Amino acid sequence: MTMTEYAMKTRTDLSPGDAEALVRQQLAAEGFGVLTEIDVAATLKEKLGVDRPAYKILGACRPQLADGALQAEPDAGLLLPCNVVVYADGASTVVAILDPTSMIDTTGNPSLEPFATEARQRLERVISALAGD
Repeated sequence: MTMTEYAMKTRTDLSPGDAEALVRQQLAAEGFGVLTEIDVAATLKEKLGVDRPAYKILGACRPQLADGALQAEPDAGLLLPCNVVVYADGASTVVAILDPTSMIDTTGNPSLEPFATEARQRLERVISALAGD
């Protein structure tokens, strides 16, 4: 797993479809459901005629954490759900998840910390499962 200023990510030899299936399984094991799904590659093909490798955005939510975050900061909904991307990159697949603790910096509201920290810990386990850690 690698970290950037705003994301946790890993690279896998799984196909994008297999990586997505494993991501969904691991998200469910951590209590997250997938609320939204955007097939970016299909949308760009349909709207622009652009061919690009597989690229999906999954909007994952753990209701208890979302509720707590919204109680602490009603506008936190602008930063929800937790976005997970799965995309083809050459012969491998990348899975990246937005670091929920970036909500604290973005909003400046420290009362979001317990919700963002728990979400991050759970999502780190999802990434670790794909990385084989």
